Amino acid sequence: MTHNDQIGLVPSILSADFTCLGEQVREADAAGAQRIQIDIMDGHFVPNL
Repeated sequence: MTHNDQIGLVPSILSADFTCLGEQVREADAAGAQRIQIDIMDGHFVPNL
């Protein structure tokens, strides 16, 4: 790692309630999240949950 590298926490939508996903993403944004993690699960490389 160089002095320009940053370590941070990134919230994931995997733990969100998908019935109100937009609201929960807005809440994460309002709380200061700079990124949102989107996990792609295709059922081949990663099993669907």
